[in-house]
Amino acid sequence: MSDVMIRVPSEVRDRLAVIAESRGTSIRSLVQEFAESTLTDEERRERAERTRAYLAEHFGVEVTDEESAAMRRKMRDAFAHRTDSAA
Repeated sequence: MSDVMIRVPSEVRDRLAVIAESRGTSIRSLVQEFAESTLTDEERRERAERTRAYLAEHFGVEVTDEESAAMRRKMRDAFAHRTDSAA
């Protein structure tokens, strides 16, 4: 494994340092954790398709694109409300 330097504004670096310190880790570990746990758009689409196939095969439930979009909106709204409430 080789190290690579990533340039970010000092405000971002400082924020990452605070977050890392509060978690008892390093910025390097924090960035690595983010990279390993964040799905790409393609990975999300693949996961959604696998979930749809599983629901259809094991439960006989066919999830439409409209239902899927409605659930995404509900989840986004719930997350936004949770974030707003925490502030």
